[in-house]
Amino acid sequence: GLDYHFVTREKFDELLQKNSFFEHANIFNNYYGTLKKPVLESLSAGKNVLFDIDWQGTQQLKKIKSLSLVTFFILPPNIKLLKERSGLLELSTLNDVDLMINALVGSSGMEPTINALNSEVDVALSNKESLVMAGAIINQTKEKNNTKIFPVDSEHSAIWQCLAGESMDDVNKIILTGSGGPFRTLDIEKFHDITPEKALNHPNWEMGNKITIDSSTMMNKGLEVIEAFWLFNITEESIEIVIHPESIIHSMVEFKDKSVKAQLGLPDMKIPIQYALTYPRHFKTDWEKLDLTKLGKLTFEEPDYIKFPCMRLAFEALKVQGTTPAVLNVANEQAVYRFLNHEIGFNDIPSIIEMACDKHHFIKDPSLDEILNIEKWATDFVKSYKSKTL
Repeated sequence: GLDYHFVTREKFDELLQKNSFFEHANIFNNYYGTLKKPVLESLSAGKNVLFDIDWQGTQQLKKIKSLSLVTFFILPPNIKLLKERSGLLELSTLNDVDLMINALVGSSGMEPTINALNSEVDVALSNKESLVMAGAIINQTKEKNNTKIFPVDSEHSAIWQCLAGESMDDVNKIILTGSGGPFRTLDIEKFHDITPEKALNHPNWEMGNKITIDSSTMMNKGLEVIEAFWLFNITEESIEIVIHPESIIHSMVEFKDKSVKAQLGLPDMKIPIQYALTYPRHFKTDWEKLDLTKLGKLTFEEPDYIKFPCMRLAFEALKVQGTTPAVLNVANEQAVYRFLNHEIGFNDIPSIIEMACDKHHFIKDPSLDEILNIEKWATDFVKSYKSKTL
């Protein structure tokens, strides 16, 4: 398919005059006119050309055979193009929307969550890292602006649904389920042989690379513990992890009378995403349904904190709070990227995270600026780490 790049009218005119073309530029308005001979000659030569042209121009493009490297984009005059980090942050401040869905990966999602809540916009939150890094600030912002957060993570959506009509005063504990990842049954002595390719092979879920690696280290479950703490206003002692390899029960709530509510469904993110969009309704769909008679059995295990120390690190970070959860999150994020790039080993990931948490300058009640500063520190710390296992 064709890639999309953008160029201003002024840049387009300049390129036409010089007959030279670049791979990246910005667009601010349309160029109206037909393609000139130098452009056509460059297209025929198979060069990469950037332009924003009118409908007539695109019709000319369709007549040209060698379009494999050609890039173009048509932008209506009333559309504003936002790009890069600054554009993302501006987009998250818009207040003429009903709901912002934040499914950004990693710490990049924190500021957009805060911006939307400050703009009095409710947030459907899939970016758990927002709450891990700045849970106190986000909850204060939410309360100040009378806004809401609708959880999109399957586990937290399950808890949210189980709590419908219930009082938190009656809750004994929250039970987060997890599949155990691809290395649940692998002997810990073989962990040094784990490659990114093996870690990306999740048994149940199809997800992005970062969250799939988090699932293989079980850090994803640790981050979910911190997220649940801030979402449901419950103590860390009242949050439990249970391994459930089939990924059918997405989480549970135990009440003080020892009754337990569970939310079940096939391992598919469509349901929690739709519920966040249609809350409090459950709209009819034509998706595949859960057939209990075909399951055979549901199994449960205790989590192994020795094989998967990232869960322990998350509980410890939650206990001390302050800047430690932010460091935990950023160090993990950067360590995962280095692992995916074959720069460190699988066993390096928890080691890096623990060192970063121990060595950082702890702040009990950090401001947003202090969290952003600690994010940079943790990023630099992980980048300077020398692998002990490769």
